Amino acid sequence: MNLWKHVLASFILLLSFTAQSSPVELDKVVVIVNDGAILQSDISTATKLLKASTRKQGSQLPPAKVLREQIINQLISDKLQGQEAKRIGVKIDDTKLNKALEDIAKHNHQTPQELRHSIEKSGVTYAEFREKIRQELAATEARNVLVRRRINILPNEVNTLAKLMAKKTSQSVEYKISHIQLKVNDTNKNEMAKLANNIVKKLKNGADFTTLALTYSKGPKALKGGNWGWMRKEEMPTIFADHLSLENKGSIVGPFLSGIGYHILKIDDVKGLESVSVTEIDARHILIKPSIILSDDGAKKELKGFIQQIKSGKATFGELAEQYSQDPGSASRKGDLGYQTPDLYVPEFKHQIETLPVGQISQPFKTVHGWHIVEVLGRRQVDKTDAAMKNKAYRIIFNRKFNEESSAWLQELRASAYIEYLDKK
Repeated sequence: MNLWKHVLASFILLLSFTAQSSPVELDKVVVIVNDGAILQSDISTATKLLKASTRKQGSQLPPAKVLREQIINQLISDKLQGQEAKRIGVKIDDTKLNKALEDIAKHNHQTPQELRHSIEKSGVTYAEFREKIRQELAATEARNVLVRRRINILPNEVNTLAKLMAKKTSQSVEYKISHIQLKVNDTNKNEMAKLANNIVKKLKNGADFTTLALTYSKGPKALKGGNWGWMRKEEMPTIFADHLSLENKGSIVGPFLSGIGYHILKIDDVKGLESVSVTEIDARHILIKPSIILSDDGAKKELKGFIQQIKSGKATFGELAEQYSQDPGSASRKGDLGYQTPDLYVPEFKHQIETLPVGQISQPFKTVHGWHIVEVLGRRQVDKTDAAMKNKAYRIIFNRKFNEESSAWLQELRASAYIEYLDKK
């Protein structure tokens, strides 16, 4: 396998030598990398782009020999990653490439035309620059795919880091707390447990905490409606602090048992906590899929007929969904999709459920799945602070492991590659 590589390199070098009398200097191979090569033109292009970038930043470049070594080293890594991209079939189309170029221009506070002008001013053609960015995008995509496979994140790792982050965050958080305490002895434990659960149920249904505290609490703040005022976790009784994570305003915590009885906490207000809440939407839909027999117009007409039946009272949305909807998952539940965040759905469906008033049926609309009508049944705000903290912890762990594995992956690529330097200068 190596023999033909030497033949290829020798042939290109021979062309370079025989062309010395010509005014046009032919490109030459500097490094062979597996079945590919790094050319002098690759090094020249990378050098020009780097000089233009450092000139703009006001940085100083190292001596020419050192700079050349650094650039060649980077080009070898790029070539290896590009070969992996080709191996797994990564292709960067013009749409993705143009978007990347727009982002580069925006990052440099330039228009696409200004970016093109600055590239050409550096001595690199815009076509060369586009191809270099295409190669970098392909290499990045290949690296992302192949390195991700090497990463394993255990739930325990995420939970541990999330707790540490929550603990650090909670040091600056103040809570305004109300408290109900039910005293327990050897004879009334079951009765108090039942009462505690009943009080929590009432609170979650909107009952007034102060009234219930005045009625049932045996705690030190009972006559103040259970109000303990503002406290940080380290200022609270330990039994309170142990049961608080990063609670949001309005949260009911408990009942939980201590040596003196059952406790119920309400978070009346919070200061210093950045809470994360999302809107969840409960919607139901009917899906009709076009086919060889049923055209788009036919599917649309059928759904309009369903709307007329529902409005005239001849059938309910649920009955029609159960009988006709071609989404088997929701058809069995009379079309109900349950409470979900809108981002779960395709853009056209997302737009409909975000803009429709509750109780109103949409006109037929098309998505990649087919034709739909949809009705929004309800909306609610859901606290996702704990989930957001875990997501943040996951991203931190992933980024750390990705950087570690990327370095290891590149080292392995280089170790197993055939690399030969033909130009020693």
